[in-house]
Amino acid sequence: MTDQNSPAGAVGAGQPSGQPGSFGPPRAPQQAQAPQQGWPTQGQQPQQPQQLPSDAARAQVAAAWVRSQPRAGQAAVPALPPRDTAPQTESKKEKRERERAARKAAYEQKKAAKQERAKGGGKAPAAAVPAPAHVQAQVQAPVPAPASDAVAAPAAATDAGTYAPSAAAPAGTARATGRAFDVPKPGGRIPSGGSGGRRTHVALRATLLVTTCVLALGSCGVMGLMVGVSSRTSDAALDEADAARYRLTDFPVQQAATLAEQYARLCLTYSPEKDSVRRARLARYASAGVDPECGWNGQGTSTAVSAVWDGTVEDLSEYGDHGRYLGVQVRTADGALTELTVPVYVKDLKSGEGMRVAGDVGQMPLPARADVPEVNRNHEVLDDKLSAQLKQQVLPGYFTAWGASDGTAMARFTSPDATLAATSGLAGRLSDPNVSDVEALVPDNVQGTDPFTYPTGQAVQLRVSVEWGDTKGETVRRAYRLTVVNTAQGWFIKDIRGGLLDPQGGGADDDQSDATDSSDSGESSGPADSTPSASGAPSPSASGTTAESSKGTRNAAH
Repeated sequence: MTDQNSPAGAVGAGQPSGQPGSFGPPRAPQQAQAPQQGWPTQGQQPQQPQQLPSDAARAQVAAAWVRSQPRAGQAAVPALPPRDTAPQTESKKEKRERERAARKAAYEQKKAAKQERAKGGGKAPAAAVPAPAHVQAQVQAPVPAPASDAVAAPAAATDAGTYAPSAAAPAGTARATGRAFDVPKPGGRIPSGGSGGRRTHVALRATLLVTTCVLALGSCGVMGLMVGVSSRTSDAALDEADAARYRLTDFPVQQAATLAEQYARLCLTYSPEKDSVRRARLARYASAGVDPECGWNGQGTSTAVSAVWDGTVEDLSEYGDHGRYLGVQVRTADGALTELTVPVYVKDLKSGEGMRVAGDVGQMPLPARADVPEVNRNHEVLDDKLSAQLKQQVLPGYFTAWGASDGTAMARFTSPDATLAATSGLAGRLSDPNVSDVEALVPDNVQGTDPFTYPTGQAVQLRVSVEWGDTKGETVRRAYRLTVVNTAQGWFIKDIRGGLLDPQGGGADDDQSDATDSSDSGESSGPADSTPSASGAPSPSASGTTAESSKGTRNAAH
């Protein structure tokens, strides 16, 4: 940029240093020139200083030069730097006029830039708009320009969007180096670096779109995987050993056991008077080849009072999953207990339909009995004083009321929180109780005291034996476990349970065990081919002979 204050770079060459040059082409110096207006001559009074040009006027002049495209060889006039030429005592009216002129100059500048964009981006030269006469007069006035204003002019002109000449351009040459730019709408995007901002915005949009699609596809995949896993059918995590232990099988065991119980009860109920009826009933259960008499030889009588499946199940390999051997215990009217094994076939495993007794029954011994271990009661401590007190004062009255189910009388002996069993009673099935034995067990928290001291609310366990009279006048002995509670009014019954353990344990007497087994199994001491025993169970030889004769008769008939 040319320094306007220097003699060589000033627009008005030949002017003294510090004096602003005049606009236009250089003129020849005049020897005799009239005194300039505004400068006092010798002998004259000094006049008032001329009004300095305002920023608005200087901006209008710069805008006019921007609109006029310089031609080749034409002297270029640099943009005037903005100067604060307003006097210190500027009035409000002058300030408003100056601001209005500045706004008008900015409007003219924007209008000129818009016309250049409409004609092809500023390639065509725009028509020169002459500045007003009063503005030119003010600009031509000799106003000293400080160096700071000259330096700030290019920056101000560039910020305003006007033409700023290059610092390297020689004096008297003007060329347009600025380019047009778009002013965005209010709220719009400001372009940065030409089309780079738009490319960045498009890339950002594409990245967001791709990320959203990837997240959506990932979510759909995870949801599909979860639904597929949850809908997958899983087999039971039980092996064959677990299935055998808990008797988990497709075979309808309970329904087959019911059929076996009914057949076993008919098998051990017989008499000559009801021979034909019994045979017809048995035929409804068994297959064609099964003994129609179920082992009975036609002699003697027997009545089965109960038949219960004992829970034993054995595979019937000939029928695979469709057959089982089931054990049934039958009790006859004379008290004998017999174990029968009944083979059962089931056609439909799901519904349990098509069940048949697939063969002859077999009589088996009862399950073996084990010895009972001895009960260890070394750690127990008995309170004999409390036992005698309860036996004499509390338990006789309570058992009398409990046997008759007398609620009013029982309320005198039971606690407010007594259980239902302690307040229900036997409804007169047993009467006339006689408390024979009472054992009071000292709790652990009381065993350290001497004598035993029971706090209020302390519970104590009792073992009691009572002899009752039944409805037939017979005397029976029953054992109970009671819980009594200590209160301020005395001892009260809280709960009662039946049954007591045998502290001795062990097994039964050998002679009695053999006699019981012989009686339960229905075996007699007579020969094998004799008549049925007193228990009513058919002998094995008689059953086999009858079965063979029946089969031979059917074969002959066929």
